[in-house]
Amino acid sequence: MNVEAVRERLRAVSDPDLGDDIVSLGLVNAVDVDDDANSVRISLALGAPFSPTETQIANDVRDELSDTEYDVDLTASVPSEVDPDEDVLPDVTNVIAVASGKGGVGKSTVAVNLAAGLSKLGARVGLFDADVYGPNVPRMVAADEAPQAADDQTIVPPEKYGMKLMSMAFLVGEDDPVIWRGPMVHQLLTQLVEDVQWGELDYLVLDLPPGTGDTQLTVLQTLPLTGAVIVTTPQDVAVDDARKGLEMFGKHDTNVLGIVENMSSFRCPDCGSSHDIFGAGGGEAFAAENDLPFLGALPLDPSVRTGGDGGDPVVLEDGETADAFRLMTENVADMVGVVRRRDAATRQ
Repeated sequence: MNVEAVRERLRAVSDPDLGDDIVSLGLVNAVDVDDDANSVRISLALGAPFSPTETQIANDVRDELSDTEYDVDLTASVPSEVDPDEDVLPDVTNVIAVASGKGGVGKSTVAVNLAAGLSKLGARVGLFDADVYGPNVPRMVAADEAPQAADDQTIVPPEKYGMKLMSMAFLVGEDDPVIWRGPMVHQLLTQLVEDVQWGELDYLVLDLPPGTGDTQLTVLQTLPLTGAVIVTTPQDVAVDDARKGLEMFGKHDTNVLGIVENMSSFRCPDCGSSHDIFGAGGGEAFAAENDLPFLGALPLDPSVRTGGDGGDPVVLEDGETADAFRLMTENVADMVGVVRRRDAATRQ
């Protein structure tokens, strides 16, 4: 079997999101056939590790060559257009911002559970609490260990649930308010990104503060965002503010991976019926109105609150609520894959 024969067979493998076969889309970076070792090495332009869709594409590639006598060795990478010397996070494959137009919609809850869910899938994950004025992430994962200073004056982040963590809460007293102007926030965020030993990560999840202020502007101008997740509740007031966040990302040409509707319903533990306390379907309708993916509806469940207060992300537990958070996590990973594969197909 030669290289062209392998490529021809791979035309039978389709990308379910981009609507064509992986060869025509340019998602096969390279093929190397070693007849002496009876092996085929294939590099695929897949950029979302542990995404269910990309995992299935890889499995389809293996299945397509399973009737041959060759062992199939797959690798995955999407070539970057960013100059390595200018990349502030050269070892981070994907940077995902979690944002909301207003506070109180559970944005940090979504960010923490998204990061923990990706880690549970097997990904290498970092969680950066960029909410300088109201950092909550350390409490929500019960992270008691403080960052350490390395010999080269860089910062070694603590880890919890397989995630590397960084937050302003590690750097100030528990009850100390952060009363800083924009330039100080910009300097701090830049330092925490560039001076932290994040190492090689598949995903760095950023928990942004609510709104469209200095922190968001710094992140958009400094970091190579793969995309953003916008969190809202079903009610009209939250959706109205979510539109402002959507406009902000649009003005900075940032991909919006989709919309998460948090607190979508409350299931009464006594009677078993569901109650739409904050309305129903607002986030899903907002996604449809803007032709964006709807990433999931997350229920209003006391276990989410107790998990956040106690440092046990609900996505790591069992039950219907945990399943909803896991589905959201998988949908986000799938949309990261769509963005990365679409970029690779465009550059071919």
